[in-house]
This record gives sequence, structure tokens and C-alpha cells, in this order.
Amino acid sequence: MSYLAPIVVGVLYVLAMSLIRAPHRRPFNAIMVAGAGAAYISGGGFGVWEFPAVAALTYVAYRGLESWTWIGVAWLMHTAWDLLHHVKGNPIIPFSHDSSLGCALCDPVIALWCLRGGPSLITLVRERAARGGTAGEAAPRT
Repeated sequence: MSYLAPIVVGVLYVLAMSLIRAPHRRPFNAIMVAGAGAAYISGGGFGVWEFPAVAALTYVAYRGLESWTWIGVAWLMHTAWDLLHHVKGNPIIPFSHDSSLGCALCDPVIALWCLRGGPSLITLVRERAARGGTAGEAAPRT
């Protein structure tokens, strides 16, 4: 498995979410992470423990309806669950052995974006370009 591909997927997710205008972006992402939290339930790799894990992640995602920080925490919780499933050998996609590892690499990218407040990357790039800088440069002082 390429370790770069899941990171690229995380960046593409953030770019796609950047197309959703505020204030709708945050609740949409809270719903997305809640859905991601339920992804393992059909596989049942940890038996009955899948239920409290999903319940905890759903609660944190619910808190994310009002807070980007909680959404970031939920993505990090999902990352931990991904890693546990990878180590146990019960991947999120049954026919793709490293799919949980890929998810564990992708999710922190999304979590970092959420912990930064879920800004529109497209708007950030446009604003920097309008100020005469590039996305990688600091804004000029005025």
C-alpha cells in the first residue's frame, strides 16, 4: 500500500469540503464523521465493543454540530479505531487488507483541518493570491 495515497485522499476531502460554504460546512462534517464511526459495525471485528465505540464517536460527532474541535477529536477517535482494526487484521474494507491503515493515515489529515476550524482552503489560497503571496508564503506585512 502506498502511504502517500491516503494522505492525498485526506487533502482531497478537505478541498471538497471547502466547496461547502459556512455555516453549513461544520454540521455536514459532523454528520460525515458520525457516519465514518459507524463504518465498522457491520464487520463486527471487536464484537459487542463496536457498539460503545460507535456510541462514543456519535456523541463526540454530535458535539461537533457546534464545535470544530469536537469534530477533530472524533476524527482522531476514528483513527485510533482504524489502527486497532488494522492490528487485529479486521479491515474496514474486507477485501483490502490495508484499508484500515489507509483510513488511519487519511483521518488525521482531516482532523488537523477540523482542529484549525475547518477553513475553506480554496478561500485561503484565493486570499493569499489576491494579496500577492502564494499559499506557502506568509502574508505580507502592512
